[in-house]
Amino acid sequence: MATTVGRNIAAPLLFLNLVMYLIVLGFASWCLNKYINGQTNHPSFGGNGATPFFLTFSILAAVIGVASKIAGANHIRFWRNDSLAAAGASSIVAWAITALAMGLACKQINIGGWRGWRLKMIEAFIIILTFTQFLYLMLIHAGVLSSKYGPGYRDQDYATGQGHGHGHGHVPHTVGEHKAGVGSTMAV
Repeated sequence: MATTVGRNIAAPLLFLNLVMYLIVLGFASWCLNKYINGQTNHPSFGGNGATPFFLTFSILAAVIGVASKIAGANHIRFWRNDSLAAAGASSIVAWAITALAMGLACKQINIGGWRGWRLKMIEAFIIILTFTQFLYLMLIHAGVLSSKYGPGYRDQDYATGQGHGHGHGHVPHTVGEHKAGVGSTMAV
């Protein structure tokens, strides 16, 4: 149970972020289509000078966010150090682009003017996603602090399938010993 604390909290957050990124993707795509077609006078659209940049970064954040949730679902399923690498890297990129989109959302709100309910909803979702994505990112990396919260980036001997085994009857390798599956000798 103790090793699944991070997993039990990260899994619902992953699902929530996935749904929110899909909603942002749908509405931002609709708004960008209206903007490209010159239909900014639509009752639920509006906008100002920051709108095209905001919509572009919102779509980019949503697409990368959905892709990172696919890697994240794989990590939640296996909950191992090697799956953490893909989930962590893609989540950092998704969070960074979402944070850029949040900056543009704040600029769009600051400029003001009339904005329809769809733009306001995208702004709100992007701002919320910036914080929930950051929380998700911290949860999947919590294993770095303690193994109680999940896997972290630790040195593993993937060649033989044995970890360090501290205190579990494991005899450490000696310097220069040849390990099975490794093409040279290495110090451990």
